[in-house]
Amino acid sequence: MKALIIYDSLYGNTEKIAQAIGGALGAEAKVVKAGQVNAADIAAYHLIIIGSPTQGGRMTAALKRFLDNLPADVLKGKRFAAFDTRAKSFIVKIFGWAAPRIESAVKEKGGNTTAQPQGFFVKATKGPLVEGELERAAAWAKAIAAGVPTNLMPGEYELKKKE
Repeated sequence: MKALIIYDSLYGNTEKIAQAIGGALGAEAKVVKAGQVNAADIAAYHLIIIGSPTQGGRMTAALKRFLDNLPADVLKGKRFAAFDTRAKSFIVKIFGWAAPRIESAVKEKGGNTTAQPQGFFVKATKGPLVEGELERAAAWAKAIAAGVPTNLMPGEYELKKKE
């Protein structure tokens, strides 16, 4: 399956997750930073996975600009999934996370959700990633490719049990 993983990253954590997802999906997966891909590139892929760090409950301004500038129907009929990186913080829970907002923006462009938005945890605002998150990202990507329900993937509750 041809997959395109589009991301923005501020401290490198989201890029690491994007690379883990791309690696898990294999040779037909391409990982690119938002702004280095255009609508014509997207047309060649069946699965689009988009990720951003959570900043103030939202995706980064660069990723939002990228999504806003895509033509209205460029994602029509495309399978897609959204992810973010996030700190485990009470304050962040109040404002929300980037992945659900990415999902909403992509649905407006005609994309078909193929997986629930997923969050990957960092230890603090700048990271590093919580141990095991790269492996979880790879497993999430493989589940998406296999059509396995992604709501069965570990979430915040399971991560707390590991600590």
